[in-house]
Amino acid sequence: MREQLRFLHLNAIQLSRLLQENVPSYEKDPGFEQFVMAEKLHGNWVKLHLEEDRSGALLNLGTKVARQYLGALRTLSLALSTHVAQYDTYSMAVGTIIVLETLILLLLSIPQVLRRRAELEVPLSSPVFSLLFYLMFLVLSAIHVVVCTSAESSCYLCSLPWLAAGGVMVLVSALLCVIASAFARMVMDSTFLRKVQQSAAHPCSGWSEVGLLLLLGTVGHVLSLGASSFVEEEHQTWYFLVNTLCLALSQETCRSYFLGDDSKLQCYFHTEPGTVGATCMRQDCTACEAPKAGQASKGLPSGARGGHTRWAVLAGPWLVLACCRLLRSLNHTGVQGAHRPDLSHWLTSPSHRMELSCLAALSLLAVFLLAQRGCSPVVKVALALGLLGVFCYRAATGNLLFPWQPANRGISKGILEARFVYVFVLGILFMGTKDLLRSQVIAADFKVKTVGLWELYSGLVLLAALLLRPHNLPVLTFSLLIQTIMTKFIWKPLRHDVAEITVMHYWFGQAFFYFQGNSNNIATIDISSGFVGLDTYMEIPATFLTVFGTYVGPVLWAGHLAHFLSAEASGDSAMGRACFCYALICSVPVATYIILVTSLRYHLFIWSVFSPKLLYEGMHLLITAALCVLFTATNQTGHTSAWTKTDARN
Repeated sequence: MREQLRFLHLNAIQLSRLLQENVPSYEKDPGFEQFVMAEKLHGNWVKLHLEEDRSGALLNLGTKVARQYLGALRTLSLALSTHVAQYDTYSMAVGTIIVLETLILLLLSIPQVLRRRAELEVPLSSPVFSLLFYLMFLVLSAIHVVVCTSAESSCYLCSLPWLAAGGVMVLVSALLCVIASAFARMVMDSTFLRKVQQSAAHPCSGWSEVGLLLLLGTVGHVLSLGASSFVEEEHQTWYFLVNTLCLALSQETCRSYFLGDDSKLQCYFHTEPGTVGATCMRQDCTACEAPKAGQASKGLPSGARGGHTRWAVLAGPWLVLACCRLLRSLNHTGVQGAHRPDLSHWLTSPSHRMELSCLAALSLLAVFLLAQRGCSPVVKVALALGLLGVFCYRAATGNLLFPWQPANRGISKGILEARFVYVFVLGILFMGTKDLLRSQVIAADFKVKTVGLWELYSGLVLLAALLLRPHNLPVLTFSLLIQTIMTKFIWKPLRHDVAEITVMHYWFGQAFFYFQGNSNNIATIDISSGFVGLDTYMEIPATFLTVFGTYVGPVLWAGHLAHFLSAEASGDSAMGRACFCYALICSVPVATYIILVTSLRYHLFIWSVFSPKLLYEGMHLLITAALCVLFTATNQTGHTSAWTKTDARN
């Protein structure tokens, strides 16, 4: 007991000294008062102990002193957290409200997006000019005035000009009124309720096993963000989800081929030979039809059920699973596994530079073979020369070796070689943009748009090959390989709907974010990618290159999603659903995590674990928003061109 009370006393003295250094009126703090009371009781206990009192009073008093110390320690710790880590609670609350309002608006818009045209109509005129809007604006303005006039510490919103602060209040009030209007519109929309009742009466409205897995996996990942250990080892969550998805797809292919599951009826597009299934909750899909005679069950083409294609489809998920397992061994990331030896450490050692050179050459060759299949001849030549320039750049910087190059050759920054590659990147992007604009403006054949999107994607692949370190080039190769396998042998034969394909792309994009060695720690950001081809620091190019080099996985998988839906699905509606689903699935974790971080702002690991993850999520959401805006703008342009062509025919 004597040693326990001594240790508690030393700990309490330490916290009380910290309180004295940071709080002027520390004597009035409840924790300090409890500490003084605990010291007095401790002195009484020491007197009894020196008198060698062996009665039960000594033990009871010692227990009481220990409880008093523990209570003082808790109060002192809370007081220090409150005074030392001062947060702008008012600004944080307003920002959280705006994020939640946006998320609720997205959730309320799900039924509207699932209709035939997949267009999201946000009612603005009626809510903005309603009485509720003006009442909310007045209430929020009054709260703002009260908080800013009574705030003792600095506040970001209070430091803004009144016009800017009023704009924030207008935004909050408008979003609230729009949510109320959308909710009332959804409740009063008897047509939608009738569609829901009709879809509930048909078997096709039920969740598929893969769809249920995607939903539960996404929700489980969001819930796991509340634990610091899960945030530190988030890569393990995505590896588990991707592996489980591969097993579920394998089970689905086996059941489709061997069991002949005809219980599930399909409702999918009928525009082009290669189509992607759509959800049954479409406005024009009032009933699901059974497959026609001679059509394979679950929408599988009859030609895909025989010969080599059959076994390729069955082996597709297992090939993807094997690729993911190999990628896990390439880069160990996270807190627990970062120090363990992996293939990247072996490849980057000076004694294995020739092995790394051979692996990089094979990876670049595989990237060319996988990326050139949908490009025009000019872009194929540019892609080949660009990938050759990537190898020359890494050889110039000393990371790789040519067979005829001596090992002790001098190295350089490789600025000339990197800029040589940048020329081909810009040329490929220009060719893709030209084809894309030609398909939109002139309303040409949709194949021109598909080629344009793939050329844009190939340009990003070439840029990724330049920015990634040589030992990470297999990550890019396996990304293209998995996309090819999933496209030819899983998504096309099994006819997954747009939402499922979008979530799968999101999952694989997140997994490849960690496959390349990233984590939720700021220290794992490869800043060197921001200086490739630059002789001096240039803020805008360095920022763009660093962000792209960090988020290569999510960006490439999002670009592949746009090309796949443009080539295989029924154009506008599929792309609109995909953009909405992608925005929603990225917004839910961010909104939830903002609430968690706000509630855990006094956590021990708030700055070392939770705060860096919030920065990663914020940048990922910004990239997702930019991609969705780009895809939506392309979709709207194509939609306008289609209407122009129809009017010309009329």
